[in-house]
Amino acid sequence: MRVAIQGIKGSFHHIVAEAYFGKNINLVECMSFSEMPNLLHNKKAEVIVMAIENSIAGAILPNYALIDDHKLTICGEFYLPIHHNLMALDGQKMEDITEVYSHPMALLQCHKFFNDYPGIKLIEDTDTAAVAKRIQDNKLMGVAAIASSLAAEIYNLEIIAPEIQTIKDNSTRFFILTNAESKKSVSADKASIKFITSNDTGSLAEVLTILAKHHLNLSKIQSMPVIDTPWKYAFFADFIFDNYADYYHAIKEVKEKTEALNILGEYSKNKR
Repeated sequence: MRVAIQGIKGSFHHIVAEAYFGKNINLVECMSFSEMPNLLHNKKAEVIVMAIENSIAGAILPNYALIDDHKLTICGEFYLPIHHNLMALDGQKMEDITEVYSHPMALLQCHKFFNDYPGIKLIEDTDTAAVAKRIQDNKLMGVAAIASSLAAEIYNLEIIAPEIQTIKDNSTRFFILTNAESKKSVSADKASIKFITSNDTGSLAEVLTILAKHHLNLSKIQSMPVIDTPWKYAFFADFIFDNYADYYHAIKEVKEKTEALNILGEYSKNKR
């Protein structure tokens, strides 16, 4: 299976891809999320692994837009505990480091650690593992990366400070995406939808009441502007259910109360 990931081998996306599909996969490496949907459409990948939210940094809103704009289907999810490690060439110590490169999310999640090192310059980069590889390839002295322990292993770097994330219980949720039409699955116990309500007072509350009436547990709701209609918002919602029939009847009723509703995916929930 050809699995597209953001980043290269050793990235957190790589870890998720192998955890979800096993090690017998062909990785298609991308340096930006925006490249990924076209890989599906051009049949260069069969599935995408895409980060969608982090327990510290929150939702990755541009990725919601990519899923919606390219009509991608969510066929699964995966929660990965994130362990950020500071790594450099063998023999380097904290006092040798003057620059640290990593993905903006990683830097954000580790900002408190660097309060004790005001002389270190933090620089945003495209991918955690790509920085680790560059340090090894170019033998960069005085430079460190924030990345996974797998990246340190693959690129033969020494971890000089493990687990530097500000909040130790830090995890990222990833979507597993295809461009196939969403298939009804009575074994599913979680769904993601996008809907647009009217501007009438209480219209959103009415939708949420319908979900509750049918015993659907709302696990996330995220608003995003409708680009071509100023001050109008679409809502992306995830909910969990025990009975597929409850979900089916809820969706049928919600459709009647919204201006638009798209089912983004029906899938099995993953343990957090």
